[in-house]
Amino acid sequence: QVQLVESGGGLVQPGGSLRLSCAVSGSVSRVNGMGWYRQAPGKERELVASIISGGTPYYADSVKGRFTISRDNAKNTVFLQMNSLKPEDTAVYYCNADIAIMTWTYDYWGQGTQVTVSS
Repeated sequence: QVQLVESGGGLVQPGGSLRLSCAVSGSVSRVNGMGWYRQAPGKERELVASIISGGTPYYADSVKGRFTISRDNAKNTVFLQMNSLKPEDTAVYYCNADIAIMTWTYDYWGQGTQVTVSS
């Protein structure tokens, strides 16, 4: 069974840093695009950053220059380095991946990890 396993959330003060990780577990043929979304209380889920192999990463305007997405293709893992965190970055962060299994592709989500930025 394929799953996305997230780690790295927590509580941090404004200006601090956190690094999120998301690993694909299970047997897959190929992992295509990977990305991070977030959802704050009372708000819709929004795309924060995404990356495909060999492509230019995408960042939401609100995180450009502060967040960096990267991936380890050998380990089917995606990372989100978050620097200069602000209170408005507080949200549940979800990993997302487009995964090919045999001849089909599926959209998978992680369980979510809480990021709280507060003094």
